[in-house]
Amino acid sequence: MLLQRNKLGSVRPPKRCRNDMDSASASDIVIIHGNSHPDLANLVAERLGIKNAGCSVFHKTNRETMVEIGDSVRGKDIYIIQTGTKDANNNIMELLIMAYACKTSSARSIVGVIPYLPYSKQCKMRKRGCIVTKLLAKMMCTSGLTHIITMDLHQKEIQGFFDIPVDNLRASPFLLQYIQESIPDYRNSVIVARNPGSAKKATSYAERLRLGIAVIHGEQKEAESDQVDGRYSPPPTSTYDNLIGNTVEMCLPAISSSRTRTISVSVGVPEHPPKVKPPINLVGDVNGRIAIMVDDLIDDVQSFVAAAEVLKESGAGKIYVLATHGLLSSDAPRLIEESHIDEVVVTNTIPHEIQKLQCHKIKTIDISILIAEAIRRIHNKESMSYLFRNVTLED
Repeated sequence: MLLQRNKLGSVRPPKRCRNDMDSASASDIVIIHGNSHPDLANLVAERLGIKNAGCSVFHKTNRETMVEIGDSVRGKDIYIIQTGTKDANNNIMELLIMAYACKTSSARSIVGVIPYLPYSKQCKMRKRGCIVTKLLAKMMCTSGLTHIITMDLHQKEIQGFFDIPVDNLRASPFLLQYIQESIPDYRNSVIVARNPGSAKKATSYAERLRLGIAVIHGEQKEAESDQVDGRYSPPPTSTYDNLIGNTVEMCLPAISSSRTRTISVSVGVPEHPPKVKPPINLVGDVNGRIAIMVDDLIDDVQSFVAAAEVLKESGAGKIYVLATHGLLSSDAPRLIEESHIDEVVVTNTIPHEIQKLQCHKIKTIDISILIAEAIRRIHNKESMSYLFRNVTLED
């Protein structure tokens, strides 16, 4: 390598490529992966210019998970690439065992790269249930992970469940670029929210593309929170009145309602009125325009198929569905193939090559460059703010 001299005769070091890791730092980084998505791990390692470390993850005859790390990890920065798939429980156990194996082998830091976090939809309290995402976060922190890199969490508040730093990357720039470059006449499009819950994400896309928005209101299937689970035990009004109401009336002096400004209910505890959901309908105009539905996850596609029927009946032209995570469970490929949906675009956070063979409408966007850049910045102790530029609280 030739050294250049300036006018004063001093030696000026050669310029380094910003995207390449120097040899000193590259020797301290180790990338390992489980069985969930080896193709993505290879793409990330290739973009970083390093090789995956020797790590074997397999199952014994009794279905116990075994992990064998072939290379030394002492004093090194470990990045475990493991995403969530349909086999979520095995994915989680593989991640936890790999992290604990690195912890007990004296690794300096252990970063979990989890593009799709399993159980992220169970982040709210349900009837006689629990917040499973909180339990999963505690397990990950206990296993030895010191940092988490994930993408498009179902709820941003999930980051608060972890006792370690969490970088929630966004795949929306890739999807926005696809809309602008691959959808003909995208200016004649409408961003559609398939339910009021996804209206914020649809609004974010519409504002960045300067397009209109439409919302599909009404649900076909009953929500879990509305289902009767056998708990119906209202307070006994007669006993309540006799033991509580009459006692209060006898003990308290008579005070006019104008002075107290307090209104009392007539009978016991008032019952919460049930929700009456209207039939599925569309709020907005899509007649003669391209409809683009956006969401964070496509798993059970029946709701998307039903929304596509409503859009088609309202005069929409082509119908696109864009999402970050394409789980595409059960009969999703067949339902998409037989529906009015023209194209489903997802990223490769979750492997879905088999589904693509079953349905030609499924397209994939590679986001490995974003994950590789996040790993490079964390390893070189650079700021992550560039990857979150123009990201607002609504995104």
